Amino acid sequence: MTRTMRAITVRGGKGGADALEPGAVPVPKPGPGQVLIRVRAAGVNRPDILQREGRYPPPPGASEILGLEVAGEVAQLGEGAARWRVGDPVAALLPGGGYAQYAVVDAAHALPVPRGLDLVQAAALPETVFTVWTNVFERGSLEAGETLLVHGANSGIGVTAIQMAKARGARVLATARGAAKVARALEIGADLAFDAAAGDWGEAVKAAGPVDVVLDMVGRDYFSRNLEVLATEGRLVVIATLTGPIVELNLLQMMIKRLVVTGSTLRARDAKEKARLASAVEAAAWPLIESGRVRIPVDRTFPLEQAGEAHAWLERGSQFGKVVLEVA
Repeated sequence: MTRTMRAITVRGGKGGADALEPGAVPVPKPGPGQVLIRVRAAGVNRPDILQREGRYPPPPGASEILGLEVAGEVAQLGEGAARWRVGDPVAALLPGGGYAQYAVVDAAHALPVPRGLDLVQAAALPETVFTVWTNVFERGSLEAGETLLVHGANSGIGVTAIQMAKARGARVLATARGAAKVARALEIGADLAFDAAAGDWGEAVKAAGPVDVVLDMVGRDYFSRNLEVLATEGRLVVIATLTGPIVELNLLQMMIKRLVVTGSTLRARDAKEKARLASAVEAAAWPLIESGRVRIPVDRTFPLEQAGEAHAWLERGSQFGKVVLEVA
């Protein structure tokens, strides 16, 4: 095996999309319980942008290379990686290192590529599906027959949440910015969708009926309206704070409606918890994907060397679904 590989580095350690550039770095070696993946495709996510800007450092021991999800073939086994064989096609959740020809991952954080999907489609799954499962269905406790409100319906998380919630019997409301994105949200399964750029979505959502769970990536600007639209015993799950993390909370409103406000991040969880989550996702979500009931749209692909263009596209917010890098 070659000793070096192509990977995307951040010139100067942090910067804009134009700071991303290809370079040669050593191929990582799998340790005990790990596998080395020959990466064929890598998902692009907003946490990658935050890391590029110097605002989301990798956890201790993780690769400094960007990239939280990949698909490819197992290239080498570390000691004790019993499930896999060299050549197995896998999709994997990473703490970092995906924007490269090879990536090391805990063997328990890799899953088989779902039947019927190619490697580009598979690379669009781990970060979003793991995030939606743990936040909407574990922390948010969404049940069949309940109503989920999804903000940012055009994002990778948004399209995944809409489809997974519908596949599991929930009613789904969604917001997006622009009529075209609203129409696409309806096409992929949302029962109702509202244009957040056209006025106050809060009144429209309240008219559509109480909401049991809100999945929010916006933060401060949407916080008070999220609490207003929630039903008694509703749950607000926050997974990002695009407009800011500091909010004002009316505790009396929370007490009277018996609301739960929660949130989480995925990357910093320990290896054991990620392995548990991978097992839960394989059991509950992978069958929905293999059956075709959940299909995450890939909005656009870019060659690995054009990672900067991929980031710029994602930052514009014009995408509907996932952005993926193809790795030759």
